[in-house]
Amino acid sequence: MAVPDKLKLNPDRAYVDKLRAAMKANGGYCPCRLRKTPENRCICREFRDQLADPAFSGYCHCQLYYKEKEK
Repeated sequence: MAVPDKLKLNPDRAYVDKLRAAMKANGGYCPCRLRKTPENRCICREFRDQLADPAFSGYCHCQLYYKEKEK
């Protein structure tokens, strides 16, 4: 999965590999979420909404991606 320009992957490569393997086994859905709904498919709706906020900076729910506040 390609990472948009304004996002960075978690710097812990072992964590990223483990999480991506879990997502692959889970059909692309966030392993941190209980329900398999379109809103929980990576990149989840919660984080897409946060990406739209120029004042937001932080990790997504599962801590795979980090968004820096826009300047």
